[in-house]
Amino acid sequence: MGHSGSRAGRSTLLYKLKYNEDFHTVPTVGFNVEMIEAKKNRDKITLTVRDVGGQIKMRAHWRNFYQDTAGIVFVVDSSDIKHLDEAKSVLEQTLKSDHLRGLPVVVLANKQDIVGAAMVTEITEQFNLIKSCSDRDWFIQPCLARTGAGLVDGFKRVAHLVKMTPEDNNIKETEVYKIKISYNHVNYYGNLSYKEP
Repeated sequence: MGHSGSRAGRSTLLYKLKYNEDFHTVPTVGFNVEMIEAKKNRDKITLTVRDVGGQIKMRAHWRNFYQDTAGIVFVVDSSDIKHLDEAKSVLEQTLKSDHLRGLPVVVLANKQDIVGAAMVTEITEQFNLIKSCSDRDWFIQPCLARTGAGLVDGFKRVAHLVKMTPEDNNIKETEVYKIKISYNHVNYYGNLSYKEP
């Protein structure tokens, strides 16, 4: 998912991940469905990924895709600074659905190579992810859909979060962790036990 039919890069990201090729895409009208294999520890799992168009008219139909959803991937065009508040609002509205209550969220901050793009720390703060995702596990991943940078890491995180085992759920973490990655960005992720001071 992503906001307002912008060129956030959902379809480009999906096809880069699936085929490792550049595809010329147009804004999605309707939806695309692809199966993506991901690894969790030593196991392979298959994720059914629904790329749902972000146009305002399409958002009214998003709820038709919520049932049987195990996690949310929300793609943000981090270079489109003037529409970040709109993207935040769309994500907040999405998270209010009863069908999505408590499901993990991975935010993919796309177009990190563009000068002036918001870094993940800025998006985390602007989207107030610590508060808006306080009832669920979440992660934010910088990425470049065009080149594929960050996509595998992002979907590994999706695979991990949607396939939590009872052993995984016994691990209680009490703060937001920072993981340094290349190109001087920081990923933030939180979990259900985080309490804002």
